[in-house]
Amino acid sequence: MISFILIILVSLFFTGIIVRTKSITSGRKGPGIFQPMKDIFRLFKKGSVYSKTTSFIFQIAPSIYIASIIMAIMVIPLGQYKGIISFDGDFVFFAYVLGTGKFFSIISAMDTGSSFEGMGASREALFSMFAEPAFFILMGSFSLLTGHTSFQEIFASLHFGSYISYILGALATFVLVMITMVENSRMPIDDPKTHLELTMVHEVMILDNSGFDLGMILYATNLKFAMYGALIANLFMGSFPLYLTIPIFFIIQVLFAITVGILESFTARFRMNHNAQYILALSSVSLLIFLGVLLVLKQFS
Repeated sequence: MISFILIILVSLFFTGIIVRTKSITSGRKGPGIFQPMKDIFRLFKKGSVYSKTTSFIFQIAPSIYIASIIMAIMVIPLGQYKGIISFDGDFVFFAYVLGTGKFFSIISAMDTGSSFEGMGASREALFSMFAEPAFFILMGSFSLLTGHTSFQEIFASLHFGSYISYILGALATFVLVMITMVENSRMPIDDPKTHLELTMVHEVMILDNSGFDLGMILYATNLKFAMYGALIANLFMGSFPLYLTIPIFFIIQVLFAITVGILESFTARFRMNHNAQYILALSSVSLLIFLGVLLVLKQFS
């Protein structure tokens, strides 16, 4: 339960830290760290407008999308402390409950009847499909290393005690950071501030959403950032007591948000035809982690 509460708290200021970091690196004062949430709360107070060409799918999709993320957050532990939901193989549940929400967001964009939004939906589906193997290879590798199949048992048993394991931790962090950027349609895969029609991905999918529905979609991005940040934090918590895990959790989340802000400030967006190749290459990095686990377990003769 405590991990769920902490992730919700972090989601209130995560994107604010990203925006603040980007402002500082560009030499501007910028808004406060709670300004993105203020904008979302302003949207929550407004009604939603629906096109006559859309069906009930378009109306329920934002609710299902954010509900799937909240359900996934319930699975995430805090070091040795279980999440609200915990069972063997729960990381598979985590991936596919997120996939359910992504599916509804994609068909919601297609439900508008706009070929423009359909274009963004097809790109979103392609990028998510290529990111999925990297996540499963990563978690499967740690499952092999620890002998467990649930998030809580994997992270509680995970420890770094050799040079190879330190490298594995660094590679795993890199993979999770890049998966986060892909899943949230951020640089270098996508630019959330872009207005160039031919390169838009997630932004074009939500052009018809407004008011409360748009607020839920935007807040879902905050939750996903905090959610993946929690996974990264769990890599380094181990079995520390609660009075240490909570500060570590917040420190890693803040560092993660600053890292995202720096990446978006100093990296250029990839050419659209290179995105799929780059995302698929994350699976190669995950395979390196798998080979490293075999070395740690001395499976190579």
